[in-house]
Amino acid sequence: MKNWDDIRYFLELGRVGSLSQAARRLKVDHSTVARRIGALERRMGLKLFDRLARGYVLTEEGQRLLAAAERVEDEAIALGRLAGSASAEPGGVVRVAAPPVVASAFIAPHLRPFRDRHPAIRIELVGGAPAANLERREADLAVRLSKPDDGRLVARRIGRLGYGFYAARDYLAARKPAERDYIGYDSSLEHVPQQHLLMKQTRGRPLAFTANDLASLYQAARAGLGIAAIPHFLAAEDPLLKRLPLDAGGADREIWLLVHPDLRRSPRVRLVMDFMIALFEGKSGLLAEGRAARRSSAQVA
Repeated sequence: MKNWDDIRYFLELGRVGSLSQAARRLKVDHSTVARRIGALERRMGLKLFDRLARGYVLTEEGQRLLAAAERVEDEAIALGRLAGSASAEPGGVVRVAAPPVVASAFIAPHLRPFRDRHPAIRIELVGGAPAANLERREADLAVRLSKPDDGRLVARRIGRLGYGFYAARDYLAARKPAERDYIGYDSSLEHVPQQHLLMKQTRGRPLAFTANDLASLYQAARAGLGIAAIPHFLAAEDPLLKRLPLDAGGADREIWLLVHPDLRRSPRVRLVMDFMIALFEGKSGLLAEGRAARRSSAQVA
């Protein structure tokens, strides 16, 4: 392998085993991936993949080469982190990963003050469900709802995400307590604390509606499908919803901010870190208990 592109194409196809998936990750056409892999095999004089009906499967030679290529990738990523942290100019892109609804309904609406003060820094907010890998530069910063177990990352607790039981006001008015339904996550998220608490409240009754994401659950509650465990910051100030006097404290989640140690002193990353810390701590009352924060978003930056 004489250039980084060779390694990138080989690594992606080796990891996913599918031309179409590798092409999407590399942002190229699938025929380009096939052509580059074929050319690589010819140059090296090795068969790296078996072309099977279920996809591309690494040969024994390909598996050995993948391990070596991953070491090269790790070194390239580390070099990029060090180069980024050495930059003296507080400008460029900072990629922030966060849980989907936290990203869209809490972080994004409060970004304007930061943008006004630091126009040279562009924040890329990633709200995908899978946790971003900071070691591989899938993000520069990550907001997570559990204490990290990776000791290689720098982590700071920046708040608490509180939950309550909420339902549409007209739904509650129309039904007696014994007639009210509960709605929650499907089996893919049965492990999360708020789902555990919800199932205790149902006392064995089946859920009237399930979803695999919080945004759908929130909209279902607003539409009057039943009672849901929803974060206070999302529901407490919604005029369509009413909080029920049920104890949801056991569902609270810790909020953590993570950064790779190689990036923590990067000027642009440091500025975004400080902003995120101020934002979450300044809105601690809303996040934890559903009450308005003492400081407005304009004061957070």
